[in-house]
Amino acid sequence: MQQDNMIISLLQKRDETALAQIRTQYGALCYQIAYRMTGSREDAEEVLSDMLLAVWDSIPPQEPENLRAYVTALTGRIAIKKYEHTHRIKRGGTQFTAALDELSEIIPSDTHVEREIEQRELTEALTAWLRTLSPEHRRIFMQRYYLSESVQQIAEHNQMGVSAVKMTLLRLRNKLKSYLRKEELL
Repeated sequence: MQQDNMIISLLQKRDETALAQIRTQYGALCYQIAYRMTGSREDAEEVLSDMLLAVWDSIPPQEPENLRAYVTALTGRIAIKKYEHTHRIKRGGTQFTAALDELSEIIPSDTHVEREIEQRELTEALTAWLRTLSPEHRRIFMQRYYLSESVQQIAEHNQMGVSAVKMTLLRLRNKLKSYLRKEELL
């Protein structure tokens, strides 16, 4: 956390060494997220570069409390846009698009700049909701909708049956939908 505060301080001073430190500290994680979402090493590298530029452009005025969460969320958003740009065909066929389709009825699309405030509120609500889950449910949710793992992979990692994972994910989506309605975000 102290390292993150130092990086944020460097960004606020417009010191470019902060970007190198972000790449060193979070580059591998962000690359992994981008690669899983795009399915392409070249696209993942481009997403990583775009994420660093987005961090540079957004801090300041932003001052994230959790730099890791901030850069991984940016990476995810940029990877989604990159994937959609690269694959302008109807969704289907990959684990990433399957996971997105499952959430598409609950979480609105992040395609318009005007929705930035709504997205921030949604991100905060999602983070708060995730904190209410048991560690096992949080892990399963994150494996599916953050790391884009297949249901089979999640079942193997958690020593569960595929049908149990599917049921758990369905229940979690329903809980999320109820929570977002309660928070008036749906």
